[in-house]
Amino acid sequence: MLRSIAVASLLLSTAAPALAQVPPGNSAPQPVPFVDTIPAPQDTPYPGTILLNVDATNTEQGIFRVKETIPVAKAGPMALLFPKWLPGAHSPRGEIEKLAGLVIKANGRVIPWTRDMVDVFAFHIDVPQGARNLDVEFQFISATKPDQGRIVATPNMISLEPNSVSLYPAGYFTRQIPIQMTVKFPTGWTAAGAVPAKANGSTYVYDKTNYEILVDSPLLAGRYGKTWPLSERVNLNVFADDPKELAATPEQIDAHKRLVEQAEKTFGAHHYNHYEFLLSISDQLGGIGLEHHRSSENGVTPGYFTEWNASPGRRNLLPHEFTHSWDGKFRRGAELWTPDYRTPMRDKSLWVYEGQTQFWGYVLQARSGLVSRQDTLDAYAGIAGSYDLAPARQWRDLIDTTNDPIISARRPKGWTSWQRSEDYYNEGLMVWMEVDAMLRQKSGGTKSIDDFAKAFFGIRNGDWGEVTYTFDDVASTLNGIVPYDWAGFLTKRLTETGQPAPVDGFAMNGYKLVYTAEPTKYFTNAEKSGGVNVTYSIGLSVAKDGEATAVIWDSPAFKAGMDVGTVIQAVNGTAYSGDVLKAAIVAAQTSKEPIKLLVKSGPRYREVAIDYHGGPRYPRLQKTGTGETGLDKLLMPR
Repeated sequence: MLRSIAVASLLLSTAAPALAQVPPGNSAPQPVPFVDTIPAPQDTPYPGTILLNVDATNTEQGIFRVKETIPVAKAGPMALLFPKWLPGAHSPRGEIEKLAGLVIKANGRVIPWTRDMVDVFAFHIDVPQGARNLDVEFQFISATKPDQGRIVATPNMISLEPNSVSLYPAGYFTRQIPIQMTVKFPTGWTAAGAVPAKANGSTYVYDKTNYEILVDSPLLAGRYGKTWPLSERVNLNVFADDPKELAATPEQIDAHKRLVEQAEKTFGAHHYNHYEFLLSISDQLGGIGLEHHRSSENGVTPGYFTEWNASPGRRNLLPHEFTHSWDGKFRRGAELWTPDYRTPMRDKSLWVYEGQTQFWGYVLQARSGLVSRQDTLDAYAGIAGSYDLAPARQWRDLIDTTNDPIISARRPKGWTSWQRSEDYYNEGLMVWMEVDAMLRQKSGGTKSIDDFAKAFFGIRNGDWGEVTYTFDDVASTLNGIVPYDWAGFLTKRLTETGQPAPVDGFAMNGYKLVYTAEPTKYFTNAEKSGGVNVTYSIGLSVAKDGEATAVIWDSPAFKAGMDVGTVIQAVNGTAYSGDVLKAAIVAAQTSKEPIKLLVKSGPRYREVAIDYHGGPRYPRLQKTGTGETGLDKLLMPR
């Protein structure tokens, strides 16, 4: 009690007015308070149906012209919102800067609007007496260069996200706001999306739905497109710059059919009445991988079908985004679910939302044969190897990386191996691999993570609403499969620092991480499109033009002074090429001389000496023992 009194006295003595501590003669203003005048969302029906008309015919300039009719029930203050916190982006990344030309009218007269000074995604108006509707017009001026954002319109293709071409009234849960959208595309184009539509030529009139579903239902449209049914409920819609890119073989489509089959067998239920894969094959449209409940936006570079064996890594995209229909859309962390797109999301459950989706994406690519079992093992090796050598776990735990979409908005970082990035994806995968191995060991081989999948995601077959969960729900579900202190184990993995990366799940499941002098075929294929990856030896990734794209913190390259953006001009006196750099690493094994680089940083040239003599090192998974291991069983078709 005495200690409490002393503390209270100290607090009182230091709580003098701020002005008393300001030196005489100095001004000392106080902050101007602000009041949030934007109404909070209520779970009540909005009075009327919004009509949204989008003219998407100007593909040369990428300008979408929007006309929106918004019913109003009464006169007085009203706020219109541009979607800010976007599901799948996990951050406030709505492109409000691209909204232009906003004019709001009622009864034929212009209504002045004022942007909220605190939330710039909100527009305040005063609805006049007698008004029944607001007539809203604006343009969404999409990016024409990558430095402006993702390019969503080209002469041959459009990726149209409804959140970019609409405003919605504040004060309501978005699921309570009825809306009907009409889109005019260029003549001769076709379009695909999750909301059913009637096409009149190139004008698509979409069924009435609610705003939450509309925002969750993007459109992909183009001059050259083709649709393959994968099941009674699932379609693969593909659009390409060049119609030759649509030349899929029956065997390739069969692999996609097996993806749908294996996913439904794995999770034991489906959470869509129909599902539309939206796949763009383009080097002009911006790449993307974005989940939705009944569709997914998937963007790859040319060669998806035509160079099938050259780059299997890109085929992980569809299994990942398809898994999100169960993990992330149907089952969603309670703090990630929000009633509108203004309410902030808290990302702490992304280790499940994205981490377990990453886990199942690799499993399903192997189970379906979309990617071979060996390529999947080799991809795992690359993931495990990258975390095995990255030192960032010394200071930053896994759960803190779930804040990264908000901290960095997915902008590039200079020292990712030390700063960390969105590691909840791949480190999350490794945690779930460890969970699978533990379930198998503790149950004597009778249980696995497949049992968790059915228990957690396989409920309420056909329900495509949302069922939220907490950390305790995850631990409780695991406990129902095999009793154990799962909460303690998961807490440790999420919060530990100064410990090695959790690669042991692979070893527990029968494959240990090793390094060899020869790369895997999967690794070599990945290098063909991305340059040279010698991170596991000297700690450096280099683009085809010699520019360093990644430098591992505390690696030999780091200690020699290399950084991201530095361009290698020569290696040991010979003009740079990837092969020359690799040859120098081999030669250094039998030499005491460092690997000497001539590099250019901006206008400066300098010499860098990398003191490394360990030879080439490439990660792979090596099977331990004989017979079927846990990992072998995990990757087998169901």
